[in-house]
Amino acid sequence: MSPYGPVAIYLAVAFLASLGFCLLPGVLARKKPNAVKSEAYECGVEPTSDVSGRFPVRFYLIAMLFVIFDVEAASFYPWAVQMHALRLFGLAEMLMFVIVLAVGYAYVWKRGGFQWR
Repeated sequence: MSPYGPVAIYLAVAFLASLGFCLLPGVLARKKPNAVKSEAYECGVEPTSDVSGRFPVRFYLIAMLFVIFDVEAASFYPWAVQMHALRLFGLAEMLMFVIVLAVGYAYVWKRGGFQWR
């Protein structure tokens, strides 16, 4: 057997399992639609606005900035675990990483990216 054989089998099983998990509930579920089930549900309170309203673009910009800085914060953990082994090279590398992120943070701050208008 090829060294890639087990990987191909694993991928095929994973694909078939995910396909089954997505399709079987729709096929096997009972379908009894009624007006109550079709209503929008907001914690037991009638909805006050239209669900199809638009979010401001600023919402998405702040969300993307949060993801960027969250990934940056998560990258500190593996570095901290290996800090003793990396020594001065690891410290210099992380210092450059933090400087680049600080420049990006300052740029966004200067442009008013954190202001919610």
